[in-house]
Amino acid sequence: MNNKVTSNPGSNTKTVFPRMFWIANGVELLERAAYYGVFIVITLYLSRILGFSDVEAAWLAGSFSAGLYFLPTFSGALADKIGFRGALLLAFGLLTIGYASLAIFPMLIETQGLVEYGKDTVYHGLREADIRWAIIPILIIIMIGGSFIKAVITGTVALSTTAETRAKGFSIFYMMVNIGAFSGKTVVKPLRESMGDMGLINLNYFAATMTFIAFVSIFLFFKSTDNNRSGKSLGQIWQALTKVLSNGRLISLTVIISGFWMVQHQLYATMPKYVLRMAGEGSSPSWYANVNPLVVFLCVSVVTAMMAKRSALSSMTIGMFIMPVSALLMASGNMFAGSETILGMHPIAAMMIIGIVFQGLAECFISPRFLEYFSLQAPKGEEGLYLGFSHLHSFISSLLGFGLSGYLLEAYCPDPRTFSDHALWVEASSHAHYIWYVFAGIASVSAVSLIIYGAVIKRLDAKDSNSDNDEGELATA
Repeated sequence: MNNKVTSNPGSNTKTVFPRMFWIANGVELLERAAYYGVFIVITLYLSRILGFSDVEAAWLAGSFSAGLYFLPTFSGALADKIGFRGALLLAFGLLTIGYASLAIFPMLIETQGLVEYGKDTVYHGLREADIRWAIIPILIIIMIGGSFIKAVITGTVALSTTAETRAKGFSIFYMMVNIGAFSGKTVVKPLRESMGDMGLINLNYFAATMTFIAFVSIFLFFKSTDNNRSGKSLGQIWQALTKVLSNGRLISLTVIISGFWMVQHQLYATMPKYVLRMAGEGSSPSWYANVNPLVVFLCVSVVTAMMAKRSALSSMTIGMFIMPVSALLMASGNMFAGSETILGMHPIAAMMIIGIVFQGLAECFISPRFLEYFSLQAPKGEEGLYLGFSHLHSFISSLLGFGLSGYLLEAYCPDPRTFSDHALWVEASSHAHYIWYVFAGIASVSAVSLIIYGAVIKRLDAKDSNSDNDEGELATA
């Protein structure tokens, strides 16, 4: 039986993908459920379970996120050498060990008498103990394992589709990504509500189970068809990176777009802690975060069609100016704090959701067009090489966005558990909404910078075009 059958337009024959395609997409769903379930509360885990300050937790989580965006290009090169099956077994093996360690590590600390876990965590010296920093190698294990997934799964989808089926294949892939992300975040709320802080620990058993099922599935059913693949060496990739970093217009664009992603990353860096501290423990930050992909799913096709005749830069600029509005809406929750409810919810939670809606809308204008515009700024014939590093903006924004979040939370929205008197905490957090003013400012500067960037690039391109015409005239004179 032919595993890959494509239908002609108007034919009733359905497209059939090979087994490898479905296995790859199935394990992608499991991996995304594990990752997003853990990542949406990673800063809560680091602070509430291991006793890190907001600043320490932010830098740890930001470095973890940044590594996941920086390493895949290098991991992809290794995957080409060892084969996709071996790379996936390594990846899911490391992820299972890493997620299980996130659950086991706190239990080992508890045996040292430094902490007691339950509905609420009670510290007996953990905040001052060096042992908590042993979480770093655990995060590195997860980071390395996760870095293989992006390159290998997308590569498998590409290998198991044809030119005719590729668009449909990748649409299925992105659907699986979103289903997994939605599922992982949804699991968090019932665990946290039923177990309190212990739920943040036990969540990692769920994640480890998901990746272990994926490991077994790859071991039993996945067969590589990439025996003759020859990828770039690590040295070649490093040379490519240095070449990209020396391209002024690409690095300028990357830095500007990083402003957008710094605000976007606050769904994970700031929002969970902010909502729980300001709107109460009954809030559901993990569910609020799901509003973003839902808006993108519902609106991205409409926005793309609406902007089809506009340039990529125009579409991105509109999205960049929506982001400050998003941040200001998130800040406005404090202004309605005197109201009983908005849409049946705490005012801060309700305005946070509305802000996230606008954030998702901004993403619809920016994300689909960024790769298009990024590729146009690369030298002719080297678009593929440069696109391999198109996620450098997420590396930068993860470090800066999470890092800044920690300082802002500590300054304007501190942990109420560190205050013996609730009145003192109320006074300390009275300007918590200032956090979102800072990110509104970052988004505004980025939006204006993108307009300036577009004008400069247009002038440089016109100058280069005139120079080429002058040279042509001299050559024919």
